[in-house]
Amino acid sequence: MNRDETLRGDPSEPLARVFRAAADRMRGLAFVNPALRVEAVGFAPWQGAWLGVMVTPWCMNLVLAPRDPAVWIPLIAGTKRTYRFPAGEYEFVGAQDDAVGDYQVCSLLSPLLEYDDHETARFVATLAREALFDPAHADPSAISPGPLARVAANLDAPMSKRAFLRGRFLGGGRDDRR
Repeated sequence: MNRDETLRGDPSEPLARVFRAAADRMRGLAFVNPALRVEAVGFAPWQGAWLGVMVTPWCMNLVLAPRDPAVWIPLIAGTKRTYRFPAGEYEFVGAQDDAVGDYQVCSLLSPLLEYDDHETARFVATLAREALFDPAHADPSAISPGPLARVAANLDAPMSKRAFLRGRFLGGGRDDRR
């Protein structure tokens, strides 16, 4: 069997149907923006999965869905997993629906009451997905410092001769007496 035959198709439309059904049930709630509708934005293959953004009248979420079952790692609904993108690490939560199967979501914005029209929300979703792959959008405080940065930070801290001789300027606070 050709490997391409095992790949799953774009989940945009099945996901949109599931979220439209939820939108119908939620109509009229205070956190639902009636100017917005459900739309799957920018779904494309990424590391054996489909990655895109779901825009709904109440939230905007990154969504991962299985593409290659051989590499997809499902999550139990409600459990979390962190994925690394060039723009940083993002936490996804497992979800499951009978019509779609398992998928994972990462909340970007909720609620979406500040949007006056759906086109603006779609534009923001497109930019958010693109920004995931731009390292310029990474939060520098979330990146752990390399070994030279740790040495530099520890050089400014007061240190005894004993701590210096034991290499404590390298960081880590290891106790070498054992």
